[in-house]
Amino acid sequence: MSGRAQLMWDQAVTGYDFGPDHPMDPVRLALTRGLVDAFGLDREVEVVSAKPAGDSTLRLVHREDYIAAVKAASADPGSADTSYGLGTMDDPAFAGMHEVSALIAGQSVGAAEAVWRGEALHAVNFAGGLHHAMPGGASGFCIYNDASLAIARLLELGAERVAYIDVDVHHGDGVQAAFWEDPRVLTISLHEHPRTLFPQTGWPEETGGDAAEGSAVNVALPAGTGDAGWLRAFHAVVPELIAEFRPQVLVTQHGADTHFEDPLAHLAVSLDAQRAVQVACHDLAHEYADGKWVALGGGGYAVVEVVPRSWTHLVGIAAGRAVGPETVIPESWRQEVFARTRQLAPLRMTDGRWPVSWASWEDGYDPADRLDQAVLAVRRAVFPLRGLLA
Repeated sequence: MSGRAQLMWDQAVTGYDFGPDHPMDPVRLALTRGLVDAFGLDREVEVVSAKPAGDSTLRLVHREDYIAAVKAASADPGSADTSYGLGTMDDPAFAGMHEVSALIAGQSVGAAEAVWRGEALHAVNFAGGLHHAMPGGASGFCIYNDASLAIARLLELGAERVAYIDVDVHHGDGVQAAFWEDPRVLTISLHEHPRTLFPQTGWPEETGGDAAEGSAVNVALPAGTGDAGWLRAFHAVVPELIAEFRPQVLVTQHGADTHFEDPLAHLAVSLDAQRAVQVACHDLAHEYADGKWVALGGGGYAVVEVVPRSWTHLVGIAAGRAVGPETVIPESWRQEVFARTRQLAPLRMTDGRWPVSWASWEDGYDPADRLDQAVLAVRRAVFPLRGLLA
């Protein structure tokens, strides 16, 4: 197996553009790619452009009528069928929508293929992680669900156990729905509580279908959760489940919208805690999945201050050349940021909270604490279904 990581990139993915007033500004992708280059990480990875996902691949997850609706809206945005979630405020139709959405999906599928076949140990597609798209409809800025397609392709190639960890601030509802009845896929989502955030799903009681009870795991975090609580919840739930499941491949989604500066949500997580979870996912892949790791992007709407730094950390970790939190950001990239956005770029790769600290669940819990209540709820709902002590 090659020890070299792959970075999936095609400049055309920046064409995933819902318009100038939409929060998902594709400049976040271009700036991330630029920061990766500024640190020389592109020399530490194999940069690969995979082909777009074809119809037969898209049909692994999406209904044929939905694919046809996306193609029709792509050719004539004014005719978008809103019954499929297209042409809405969240998912405006735009020319070429099918082509660029299929391209992003193709990068995640290509990443999964490379890791499964041993062509790369790790593969990153930070343009991916579009986890809300459903089999028959667009949702939450997501047209095709590249995360689900990557997992479905792994199953098609012969994988028997795939674990998916989603740390986006929003529930990974589309991926959960795609594999609700499939015990071969363990989906774990840590997200802001559905009472206070879209898509209003991801309750701890959602544990999988009748054929796959215990295969869906939902950690619903109170609004305002910060670094210590977020990391406490992650480590109180995720490692034990991964150890029990023993995945052959680990697929992770790293939406950066948990950050305290993100304009669309209400968690208070720092860049440093996001980096800590990226490291933890890397380590879990090596401990339980022979290092096979597919890492995706996701949400994130602080497009200058947060997203490029968070995903550059992810690329560095996957490449085996992690960027130190205190590292000064190259001036060339800061100038690029100002030229593109007229915003001032951050100076360092940290929010000043490194090293982050958190209290281990093994040291006890407080049943009156809202964060601990969230952890208890998911442990009690899922752990007995998997033969674990709650």
